[in-house]
Amino acid sequence: MARGAKRAGRGAIAAAIVIGLSALPTVQAEELPITKDAPIQDFQNRQQDVIPYDFDAPPQGLFLTITTAEGFDEELGFQRTHEIVPVKPTDRFRPDTPAVFIVFHLHQHYQGFQVFGYCFPEAVAGLDPTVMIGQDAMHIALEDESGYLTLSPPQGGWKPGRYKVEIHVGEQVNEMSLMGTMRFTIAAEK
Repeated sequence: MARGAKRAGRGAIAAAIVIGLSALPTVQAEELPITKDAPIQDFQNRQQDVIPYDFDAPPQGLFLTITTAEGFDEELGFQRTHEIVPVKPTDRFRPDTPAVFIVFHLHQHYQGFQVFGYCFPEAVAGLDPTVMIGQDAMHIALEDESGYLTLSPPQGGWKPGRYKVEIHVGEQVNEMSLMGTMRFTIAAEK
């Protein structure tokens, strides 16, 4: 019998709360005014606010930093990862340079991919600027935060002039994979 009395007591308390709350005055929400239809231009990016991406400049976005260098070194990073760092960063190299390195640090990424570098003689006497003279690729794993590309001299060595390297990112190179362009100069005097 004690159990039934407890249940009845709880029911009476619940009924008293409902009666007490229903006695409170009700507050009506104010209706929002109806506005006219806004033109679609109000919802689109304004042309003066849009900054076009420059594919003819060093890559941005995924790349935290990217530079040409005479070499690279591997250091133990903050989170005990292998970090690739540039040695003697420069954009001017001598003709007897054994290789040009492009060293980069990446923002966080959520899957593996490849970074490709396609080298062209942009302004080199006697060479066609549309013919690729070197390339390299590096697979970036999920845990990699940095990497490098190695551009070896073409057959006959580096000729003085300006070279450009197209940086592509993805599984393969196509018209959508270009991220930017790096440039370096080969000169007798550094």
